[in-house]
Amino acid sequence: MRVAMLAPIAWRTPPRHYGPWEQVVSLLTEGLVRRGVDVTLFATADSLTSARLQAVSPTGYEEDRTLDAKVWEGLHISHVFERADEFDLIHNHFDFLPLTYSRLTTTPLVVTIHGFSSERILPVYQKYDQTAHYVAISEADRAPGLRYAATVHHGIDLSGFTFREDPGEYLLFFGRIHPDKGAYEAIQIAHQTGRRLIMAGVIQDEFYYRSDVEPYLDGDRVTYVGSADPARRDELLGGALALLHPIAFEEPFGLSVVEAMACGTPVVAFEKGSMREVIADGETGFLVDSVEEAVAAIGAAGADGPLADLDRRACRRWVEEHFTVDRMVDGYLEVYQRVLEQSRREDHRPWGYYTVLGDEPDNKTKRIVVLPGMRLSLQRHRRRSEHWHVVSGQAVVTRDGEELPLGAGQSVDIPMGAAHRVANPGTDPLTFIEVQRGDYFGEDDIERLEDDFGRS
Repeated sequence: MRVAMLAPIAWRTPPRHYGPWEQVVSLLTEGLVRRGVDVTLFATADSLTSARLQAVSPTGYEEDRTLDAKVWEGLHISHVFERADEFDLIHNHFDFLPLTYSRLTTTPLVVTIHGFSSERILPVYQKYDQTAHYVAISEADRAPGLRYAATVHHGIDLSGFTFREDPGEYLLFFGRIHPDKGAYEAIQIAHQTGRRLIMAGVIQDEFYYRSDVEPYLDGDRVTYVGSADPARRDELLGGALALLHPIAFEEPFGLSVVEAMACGTPVVAFEKGSMREVIADGETGFLVDSVEEAVAAIGAAGADGPLADLDRRACRRWVEEHFTVDRMVDGYLEVYQRVLEQSRREDHRPWGYYTVLGDEPDNKTKRIVVLPGMRLSLQRHRRRSEHWHVVSGQAVVTRDGEELPLGAGQSVDIPMGAAHRVANPGTDPLTFIEVQRGDYFGEDDIERLEDDFGRS
């Protein structure tokens, strides 16, 4: 299975600090590679992966503001679709824009919808509802009227989150500084419980930060520490008494919620969006509807509320049972298999793909592409001869035991009955034109003598 994984390019994959979509793409890509899937990751050039990396943008446009986001997004998306025929499927994590390319290729498109930034983008999803295969990241985030292939919850790498049995003393806000995430409400909860609050995350709304957050920062009771890298994230999440998630929008998933519980830290969250799917209410945290209910769940300093009775080990077990990378990979592999069964294409083979250019009673012409490092079976034909002309790339042709290296512009004849094969020893796709002559061109005239894919 050859998968093209299309990542966003706002940040590196995996991100250095912030970048939840890029983080999920990285975890899924590495998990698939470990399962033996042939993945090509389309991401920024500075990305880190064990998959094949294809890049146009040198780095994330949020990390280098000299890059015009729309320009590099256009180049990035077109890069994968111009190579679409090289893959069995494309997995899009880039929001709605790649959908507009989906009818320009027969390669099936799986789309993970990481949330709807606005109802205004729904017309794109509606138009391509019958073309693409949508995956929701929570049941709560499914848009009415859209056809979904599955819901696959995000998974995390548990090795990056240290379980801490003893609770800390501070409350933690970990997320974007934006009204949606409830940074102001977190401050009010901390003030009313009399507990210290640490805030971490990127400032996404500068005006909101200046007006509703910064005035409360005193370096003691309320502290803002900026965006946290993975090591600092583990330290902050694990050292907290609780994570505050007083969201003001329908949360699609909430990675930080799962990450906190992986450290043993319970979560107090407003019950919106996916929170009932992600948090076991009363076991791994509390779902509340107001600042006052959050305060009651936590309790004032010196007079603990119900939060103090939660078992931090139960938080870790909940994540181990429901939100691991392996579970996420299992979910996507099931989606991939169903999609490939529904959209199986006769023109694709394990070594590459072909296009029929002409089909007459006495001749047939194909354009054949062999992927790097691949080769066709050693075979012979009883009812046809062939002529191969290399268009681009490098070829090594075997003909009755003789090896013939060919480059662009060179040709070779394959007589009827000759044992032959072609291999691509290069790092770029090999493209050649095959002209068959004879009285029959069916697949059952192929006698495979040796095959890398068990078809001989």
